[in-house]
Amino acid sequence: MTDAPQPRMTDFHGVFPYLVSPIDASGRIKTDVLGRLSDDLIKAGVHGLTPLGSTGEFAYLNGEQRTAVVRATIEATNKRVPVVAGVAATATDDAVAQAKAWQRLGADGILAILESYFPLKDAQVEAYFRAIADAVDIPVVLYTNPQFQRSDLSLDVIARLARHPRIRYIKDASTNTGRLLSIMNRCPDMKVFSASAHIPAAVMLIGGVGWMAGPANVVPRQSVRLYDLCRAGRWDEAMALQRTLWTINEAFARFNLAACIKAGLAAQGYDVGDPVPPQPALGPQERKIVEKMLTKLAIPA
Repeated sequence: MTDAPQPRMTDFHGVFPYLVSPIDASGRIKTDVLGRLSDDLIKAGVHGLTPLGSTGEFAYLNGEQRTAVVRATIEATNKRVPVVAGVAATATDDAVAQAKAWQRLGADGILAILESYFPLKDAQVEAYFRAIADAVDIPVVLYTNPQFQRSDLSLDVIARLARHPRIRYIKDASTNTGRLLSIMNRCPDMKVFSASAHIPAAVMLIGGVGWMAGPANVVPRQSVRLYDLCRAGRWDEAMALQRTLWTINEAFARFNLAACIKAGLAAQGYDVGDPVPPQPALGPQERKIVEKMLTKLAIPA
């Protein structure tokens, strides 16, 4: 008797850590470390995993490395939670090829990111994301991060893309919570994920469905607890926990985010390596700051 194929999970909500990409000095992805981290995060209660988000250093990895990260995450997850894999490119054809490849590997969704060198008009931005969604039959999460991207998604473009049957989510890292509310008002069927640039509890209060963020790698149980409190409407308890967790965002804002998350995971016993050059690793004093912050939050270091 053969096992029937398992259906893909398409209702995304809750805490999705932006996984780091463990890598050694020779450029090899440490798939065993990534597998262990993925397994531990799932056991901690996270609702999904996102390889090749910003914390995954997608902009610094080659095609072989990206494929290794996505494949290792999907294999480690083994359909226990959905995997939403990052697609990022400057050329539309490249993005479409990545999206198709991640779907073939078994990804449950695509996190669509636009990289650009020359500035683009709204029509070209819209066409890029639409081409990705047309190329797959799994849900697509739009990702916009104006701090790092040359071309942003305007509200008009988001509203038009929201009518696509597979573009059902957006993760916005603009730091502008009012913009999130505008998206919700204009696109009632578009589900919004917070970023670490926002205050997740505040985004949940106005109608968010969760958050995709790097800090959840090092505080998964606390992140899940915060989500559960928000879903239960226990806002006083949620905000008390949120105030405590916000110290992580404040500390990490001082340094390179991927370097901070990798330093925090190293302090917790994960051999994730340093950020990909030319990004700097944290120095000894900076690592002490991260370790002290984790200790203060009663997170084993």
